[in-house]
Amino acid sequence: MWVTADGHIRRELRADGRCDEARGHRRSASTGRYTVTGSQVDYVDDSGFTATGDIRDGVLNDEHLVLHREEKQA
Repeated sequence: MWVTADGHIRRELRADGRCDEARGHRRSASTGRYTVTGSQVDYVDDSGFTATGDIRDGVLNDEHLVLHREEKQA
């Protein structure tokens, strides 16, 4: 799970190549698929919108968003 610093946007990149993004209290605000090539992440949401991101030093920079891995709670 990747999340913005304020927790408003949460993006799950699943092992099956699907992604699910929540915005605030709205679950599954955007769903689609993704691929990773090196450090680049390419998204195509189910409406056909595309976006590209890049993972560097544990940070996912995606267009105008900066997301960090969510810490797993014990």
